[in-house]
Amino acid sequence: MFIRRFHRTRTCIPICCYQFNTLKDSTVYGEKQLETNFGNNAFYTYLLFPKGYNVSRIEAQLPAFLDNYVHLPGMPGNVKTHQATKLTLQKLTDIHLTSHLDDEIEENGDIIRVYIFSAIALFILLIACINYMNLSTARSTLRAKEIGIRKVIGAQRKEIISQFLSESILITWIALILAFAITVLVLPLINKLSNQVLSVNSLLHWPVLLPVLLLPFVIGLISGIYPALFMSSFVPVKVLKGILKVGSGNISFRKVLVVLQFSISIILIVATTVVYQQLQYVQNKDLGFNKDFILTMDFPNALSKQYQSFKNEIEKNVAVKNVGRSSRIPSGRLLDEQDAAVLQGGSMQSLKIDLKCIATDYDFIPTFGMQMASGRNFSKAFTTDTGNYIINESAVQALGWKTNENAIGKDMRYGGIRGKVIGVVKDFHFESLHQQIIPLIMTLPSPNQNFNGKISIKIDGHNVRSAMGTIEGTWHKYLPEVPFDFTFLDSKFAQLYNSEQQQGSLFTIFSCIAIFIACLGLFGLSAFTITQRVKEIGIRKVLGASVVQIVTELSKDFLKLVLIAGVFALPTAWFFMNKWLLDFAFRINISWWVLALAAVIALIIAFATISFQSIKAALANPVKSLRSE
Repeated sequence: MFIRRFHRTRTCIPICCYQFNTLKDSTVYGEKQLETNFGNNAFYTYLLFPKGYNVSRIEAQLPAFLDNYVHLPGMPGNVKTHQATKLTLQKLTDIHLTSHLDDEIEENGDIIRVYIFSAIALFILLIACINYMNLSTARSTLRAKEIGIRKVIGAQRKEIISQFLSESILITWIALILAFAITVLVLPLINKLSNQVLSVNSLLHWPVLLPVLLLPFVIGLISGIYPALFMSSFVPVKVLKGILKVGSGNISFRKVLVVLQFSISIILIVATTVVYQQLQYVQNKDLGFNKDFILTMDFPNALSKQYQSFKNEIEKNVAVKNVGRSSRIPSGRLLDEQDAAVLQGGSMQSLKIDLKCIATDYDFIPTFGMQMASGRNFSKAFTTDTGNYIINESAVQALGWKTNENAIGKDMRYGGIRGKVIGVVKDFHFESLHQQIIPLIMTLPSPNQNFNGKISIKIDGHNVRSAMGTIEGTWHKYLPEVPFDFTFLDSKFAQLYNSEQQQGSLFTIFSCIAIFIACLGLFGLSAFTITQRVKEIGIRKVLGASVVQIVTELSKDFLKLVLIAGVFALPTAWFFMNKWLLDFAFRINISWWVLALAAVIALIIAFATISFQSIKAALANPVKSLRSE
């Protein structure tokens, strides 16, 4: 099934046309033939509509267009074209982030990734705002007398609120300036991690710059409003006498904020672990063939008549194990498909399944080390093999044959050529692990047939330099004007998961940032609470409490907050990471220990943060804290 897209500009809508023709090399067509060949995918066409035009009017006419101009080979006469294939419309501006079609002009972005990382950025910003609230209220005892004196000499509450909000906004402005400077410094690293080409100049456009300049006011107000209201509510008589107590409602609110912080942190820890595990799984999973030390190159038409000589010459080097040709190679997408039929009840019956195909030579299967489940590989000893087929195990199941052995010798027709199934190859992962293994048929082109595709060369991993020297020298001998351009297959498979690799790196960075900021918030809350309990700690020490007992007493309430965060965060993380894993046809199961590990890491980090304040308070001289009593 091929994809052909017709695009338009301005309110541009590309049309995606799914066709079941055989893709032909555009070089074999003349200009007039290209104009009428609907099976050729060499061009992108754009349709320009007037502004506000109702494109559904065009969509309604597309089925009739297919029936009139597109004819699929092998399609029964009672089936119309629009019943077997379709045309759809797509807005041009939607392509980059929302289109995931095959054979795009370039690799597209993903709107889901934009949403994910935007949400993480907002959560981290929210954690920072929460920290400011906690740290500001923790320092309230240091400014209580200042506020009391200001109220005594006539300051109104709104003036005190304005003061604290101004401080918050000023601090946010300073943070913005620092953030801009840091962004300039780390932008090369960000580009490397995200595989993007981002520039600071993109921030200098007014649609972007104006919201950035307004951001300090918004963040300053959000983070500063609670501390401003809280501290402006102090009663002058009490704070000037040193009586500053915070009601349970205020403490509860701050505890809720800490729970929220650590919930986000635990979710990010789980996400980082799951992404890492899935990447390890896809990189180490048995693909059904050996991808190591296989060199792949485009097969130029100029080599067609000399291919056998080229192959024989490079195979003289013992470091070159096998050389094979195919229309496509593993790591790419299986897009080619033709009409298929099998012999049933004495006549050929068209299939209603998608049966993808690749054209191979005699050496394709040995080069990749694939295993035969039944039957045999193509062989030069059988001249009729150019009309026979090899299928995979998934094709056997899709065709309804009970066993692999039952498939051998079955009559079938593919692309108008009738032949027999001579072999069944064991299932292998031609595409990435995002896709299921799909039914596949291998064909053997005749010697005089034009062969477009790839050359795959298996080399000895202990003698790579010798093999590469022979291959390059032979290439330049036979194709002096064609650059020697090659890729190793394992690198191509690694590229299939670049997006996930980037996500894993970014999740790790964001997790570290979120945990660090959450620890600052916990530090602020512990400092605030311990300040309120200084006299209690002094009395406990006088009565004989040890440092360990005091640290335990001061830490347990905070560690409870982390446990509560885990209760909310772990099911949430499990749900969302399971949704993420659904993008892979082959994936891991999230183990219970991954969730437990995230909770334990959060507890250890929280205890390390709290213990600094707790131990300091436990070691303090009780005489100082009880002097005023």
